[in-house]
Amino acid sequence: MTTFKHTLPAFLIALSATVASTSQAYDRQQADLLKKNVAEWNAMRKANPDRYIDLTKVNLEGANLNAANLEGANLSKSDLSGATLDRANLKGANLQMAYLKKANMKEVDATNAWMEGANLNGAFMKNARLERANLALANLRWAKLSGSNLEQANLNGAILFDTDLESANLKGAQLNEARFFDNALVGNSTVSNNTILPSGRPADRSWAMRKDARFVMETPASPPVFTPPVVPERAPAMEAIPQSGLKTPPVNGPEIREVQAWNTMRKENPEIKIDMPEEKLEDTDLQGVDLRKATLSKSVMAGANLNNANLEGASLAGANFHKSDMKQANLKGANLEDANLDRAFMKGADLSGANLSNAILFGAMLYGANLDGANLSKASLFDANLDHASLKGANLTGANLTGTNLAGAIISGSTILPSGKKATAEWAGRHDAIFTE
Repeated sequence: MTTFKHTLPAFLIALSATVASTSQAYDRQQADLLKKNVAEWNAMRKANPDRYIDLTKVNLEGANLNAANLEGANLSKSDLSGATLDRANLKGANLQMAYLKKANMKEVDATNAWMEGANLNGAFMKNARLERANLALANLRWAKLSGSNLEQANLNGAILFDTDLESANLKGAQLNEARFFDNALVGNSTVSNNTILPSGRPADRSWAMRKDARFVMETPASPPVFTPPVVPERAPAMEAIPQSGLKTPPVNGPEIREVQAWNTMRKENPEIKIDMPEEKLEDTDLQGVDLRKATLSKSVMAGANLNNANLEGASLAGANFHKSDMKQANLKGANLEDANLDRAFMKGADLSGANLSNAILFGAMLYGANLDGANLSKASLFDANLDHASLKGANLTGANLTGTNLAGAIISGSTILPSGKKATAEWAGRHDAIFTE
């Protein structure tokens, strides 16, 4: 059996200064200016109102962004946890899957913002403007939205456990299938006949009276249409690749970053063993790459695009997938022991039979993922989204499920709970999950 190894030929060293990075998560100059000084940032925005702002996956944890002009900015999958955004302008901004846990957002203007799947757990958003904002599937657990304007906002499937909506404007808000709305605080809030409740029925005066809310009769109107923001294709940035991170192509073969050529090589040479531990592939576009049964233990793939990648049976122990895109990736039977999947986007991924023991899945998006028979013992699933995921026969012994969203998840009698005991229908019911034998 042939094994692919790495060497470092002189011609690659000579070319290292001119090789283009295959993927860059955000515009570094823009990010540096925003972090440096909000006043200078706002002056730049005023002088260049049409400039596209790309802050995808940027780390702004704990940043002071009071009154920052982020109108129309692309902040998808960015980390704004603990950031201060009081009175910031987020009108029309793309905050899909953004991490805003415990962010200060008092009087923020997020009118028409796209916040689908955003994590706003514990965010302070008193008197915020969220008219026509798309908050579908957003985590608003313990968020403070008292006095906020959510008129015609989309809250379909949002988590509203202990969400403070007192004195909020919910006229025309779409709450279809919103989770834990009965636990939300809605006293003195305003609803109308155009407000759609989690049951799919419109709000009425009787419902408002039972909830100590106010009811307003409006002219019947169709719900607003929410159109995803257009994200222009980003040209790759020309950056030098450090020689310490260079890996040459396998002998007589293509480099892994050349996905199409790589996949052709794998198809034509199915017997070849791929042995590439400690590979440096952060922020690399590997969409659809064929890495079946490859050894990539302790590799760094943080921020990489691995959507639809085939990693079935791969050895990925200790690998770093921090904030990687892994939508519908095939990780069936893969070894991900001790792997870092912190805030990885794994919607619809196949992780059946995978070894995720001791893995970090903090805030990971696993909506609809297949985790049947997976080993999640001692895994950290803090704040992870397992909505509609399948966990039949999964082993969760010692796993941390604090803040984990299990709404709609499928649990079976053979699923092992963190306590080491088998799951029951009663346990599933308490977590809004679905129990099956």
